[in-house]
Amino acid sequence: MTSRYTRMLVCTGSLAVGVASVVAPGALAGPKPPGHGGSSTPTAPAAATTSSGFTNYPVAESPGITCPGGSGCTNIAAEPAIRADNAGNFYGSSENGLGGGTIAVKSTDGGLHYTTLQSPDAGSSSNNTGFAPGGGDTDLATAPAKNLLGNYNVYVASLSLANVDVSTSTDGGATWTLNPVAATIPGDDREWIAADGASKVCISYHDAATFNIDVNCSTNAGAAFTQLGDAIDPAHAFLINNNEIGNLTIDPTSHTIYQLFSGIDNAGEVPGSQAGTVGYHDVWVAVSTDGGQSFTDHVVYSNPDPSVAYGHQFVNLSLDKAGNGYAVYSDNHNLFYSYSTNQGQAWSKPVQVNSGPSATAIMPWSVAGDAGKLDVVWYGTSYYSPGVAPDSYPSTAAWNVYFAQNLSATTPGSAFSQVAASPVNHYGGVCEGGISCTGNRDLFDDFGVAASPTTGLASIIYSDDQYDPSGQNTSGCTSSTSNSSSCDHTAIATQTSYGSPIFGATTTPPPSSTTSTSTSTTSTTSTTIKHGHK
Repeated sequence: MTSRYTRMLVCTGSLAVGVASVVAPGALAGPKPPGHGGSSTPTAPAAATTSSGFTNYPVAESPGITCPGGSGCTNIAAEPAIRADNAGNFYGSSENGLGGGTIAVKSTDGGLHYTTLQSPDAGSSSNNTGFAPGGGDTDLATAPAKNLLGNYNVYVASLSLANVDVSTSTDGGATWTLNPVAATIPGDDREWIAADGASKVCISYHDAATFNIDVNCSTNAGAAFTQLGDAIDPAHAFLINNNEIGNLTIDPTSHTIYQLFSGIDNAGEVPGSQAGTVGYHDVWVAVSTDGGQSFTDHVVYSNPDPSVAYGHQFVNLSLDKAGNGYAVYSDNHNLFYSYSTNQGQAWSKPVQVNSGPSATAIMPWSVAGDAGKLDVVWYGTSYYSPGVAPDSYPSTAAWNVYFAQNLSATTPGSAFSQVAASPVNHYGGVCEGGISCTGNRDLFDDFGVAASPTTGLASIIYSDDQYDPSGQNTSGCTSSTSNSSSCDHTAIATQTSYGSPIFGATTTPPPSSTTSTSTSTTSTTSTTIKHGHK
């Protein structure tokens, strides 16, 4: 499975109901490798850095701290998620590891500052069943319609392996109510969450027993998930146990539910898939028009080369305001997208998104705005060698967060602009094998981007394992432990002066108000869409 990390707490015996314990954040990092000891306690408030039109800074672990500019802008969390509500607030979540709970942050000024909220699971008032806190895979959703209090519900999902935690806030993140047994089928892996209306919320996940993709829905803001559907329809049952799950998305206008995933092409490939000789070379989308009770599966793209695999944490789907869908997926070298203008029934040919200097592009995420407007992010490096997986990249391979934008993404021949949106956030190999990883897993499995409906500008939340010589660092993160789990943390990159808003009028964003400049090397390119794989 892909989501059981080296960060997890190990216990003996089977998963069982008992008294949940929260491990102090400092205990989650685990023992330091030889020579990786030491401490670096900041004495000055952290300042943001700029990187080609984006302001970058870490968020805080402790509730009540606002970053940048505050003391204590450090954290030990990783593999984050982000969404924006219709009022323009950004919400982010990131994980401390199984048993360590989840951190949540909120921005009310377009992503220029984030304040850390109370933990959605570790501090929830109903956390009394023994299943919580989570702290495993996290995802986040915001309701598209206001609740009776005049707020947009915020939902944070987190994995406990025994089940799925879903925490709900009806007051903008001030308080949370936890449902620690949201999944109807226990024993779960890699959950996703999406919201519809004022109080409907759905989760999807792999159940460990079959590796089917289950979709549970709640109509009472997460208090109970009583509806269960299967994303893999009976005609494609060969995909059960031969798939990698992607995210869950709901169209707020048509209420159509989409579950993206990668998998094999046909039943004849099952033996090869189980033997590891056939990759997940098809991208699939499961579409439900009855609220998640039943799904019909459609092929987004089938690569004729069965050795190609798109199951690299993770395929991703976003919807624009007109209901057009955009699927983004990586073959561990290049990043592609396909679009649909008819609710997922048919899809365009694959279109390459990345260009030089990002010779490798992995772990994509996307957000769509007005019709045809699309932002895509990924981890990218200039290094590429045929036949060499990112896990085996040399220590000289420098990774950045990349951001690409297309304002006419449903028009053939339209162009992507591209920029490195962050300083270097990792060097060397990047393992994408989840619990099977033997290499460096500091970037974990995914990260995210959202765009504010009020400004149209993006905010990215990502993992970073670099020591900051001019900023705040967690205890144990020193110049000698940079590029290791000792320095792993969650950071923000908010769009300030690059590109255009994807909601509202297409205008140049205001200049950045940050106080210092990153020394990282970045470049901006404009790429005409190319059809098909290279």
